[in-house]
Amino acid sequence: MPSSSGDLEGDPTHKLEYINDGKFGNGRSWISSEIGKGWVQIEFAKDREFNRIEWARDREGKFSDRIAVDYKIEVSRDAKSWKTVAHSGDREPFGGKEAPDAFVANLPPEKVDRARTLLANLETTRGRISDLENGPKTWLANFSQPGATHRLYRGDPMAKREQVRPDALQVIGSLGLEMNAPERERRVKLANWIADPENPLTARVAVNRLWQFVFGTGMVDTPSDFGKNGTAPSHPELLDWLAASFVANDWSMKETFRLILNSKTFQQSSRPNAKAARIDGDSRYLWRFPPRRLEAEAIRDSILAAAGTLDRVMGGPSFQLFEVEREGVVHYHAKEETGPAEWRRMIYLFKIRQEQDAVFGVFDCPDGNQVMPQRSRSTTPLQALNLLNSRFTMQHAEKLVKRVGAGEDGIRKVYEILYGRQATAADVADAKAFVAEHGPLAFCRAMLNTSEFLFVF
Repeated sequence: MPSSSGDLEGDPTHKLEYINDGKFGNGRSWISSEIGKGWVQIEFAKDREFNRIEWARDREGKFSDRIAVDYKIEVSRDAKSWKTVAHSGDREPFGGKEAPDAFVANLPPEKVDRARTLLANLETTRGRISDLENGPKTWLANFSQPGATHRLYRGDPMAKREQVRPDALQVIGSLGLEMNAPERERRVKLANWIADPENPLTARVAVNRLWQFVFGTGMVDTPSDFGKNGTAPSHPELLDWLAASFVANDWSMKETFRLILNSKTFQQSSRPNAKAARIDGDSRYLWRFPPRRLEAEAIRDSILAAAGTLDRVMGGPSFQLFEVEREGVVHYHAKEETGPAEWRRMIYLFKIRQEQDAVFGVFDCPDGNQVMPQRSRSTTPLQALNLLNSRFTMQHAEKLVKRVGAGEDGIRKVYEILYGRQATAADVADAKAFVAEHGPLAFCRAMLNTSEFLFVF
């Protein structure tokens, strides 16, 4: 027969008679009339042996609140002298992990050394299992022989004509494969053909992309189309010479960049020239360095570098700029706050297709849904508003203030860090007046939004 310190009244779902009726679930449970405390006692007609006592708010898994986490279980034969047989102190804490020595601390002294040895062996075994589970991985697959290759009438895959050998464009070479060449041999031959120094396409396409990275536009301004549908190169002889140099230097991109960046073409001024502008308004023939806005990634990395927060560690896992919410479908929410874990170069950003970063997505950063051979460069009000008012900019403007310090020295350091030049007397005078009226934080915030910082001239 059960008894208690007091039962919750007015709710038929919770009754004392349910405490030991052999059934479970929230619909047949007991609740004390006292919040946070209470006791229940069960009397038996004769001595009984128990090896397990179990209770829960709801073992059906529908509820997880109102769990007894501070308790003790006592037994008695005469209802006068009670003996504690279990209590919450020797159990794993609710909502947390047991302390490493909690189990050992409750053992008799003669068993402590043996328990510590077993626990150490268990930890070693777990480490070995982890090493085996996370060790070197390999990619395995079953390769099958490709089917026959046919000439397609007008490119229609349903209009097959005669069977042809697997091959490259014969106008610039042949793979020399047999009709039934194995799949592996086809891949190797294709790779060798692409990287062959005698292949006139690969090196020219590659150095044109490098030129595009530096000047904003490639010598061929359709970088993914060197054919009749594309445009002719603006400097064909230079393109061929750079391609030959690229191959001669063991296909080294760094050497090619050094060659371009040390040239007078790159180092020339971006100042306009009225006569040249009338002839070549777009500066396709590079009579001046073509000014342009930085890419979204470069803007973000430059702000981090200016504030002194850029994590320059190379390699490792990518970082996220979205909070992931998983339901029937996956939802992505842009992070409002970022910290050191997100202050890495944007090349390590985990790119989510069709999702844009909340701040820099408006700077023509592709959403990853399609391949982009060349980015557009728009100028919109949202760009200025995002960069001026975002929490990211405010946060790093504060970091920049702390980095440079106050006063005229701080102003001069801002110019050196952001613009790579010394501040003029007029710059300092204007900046002092601005700081006096609006403060150093507003000054650094404004400087991060200036054209001289955001554009390459």
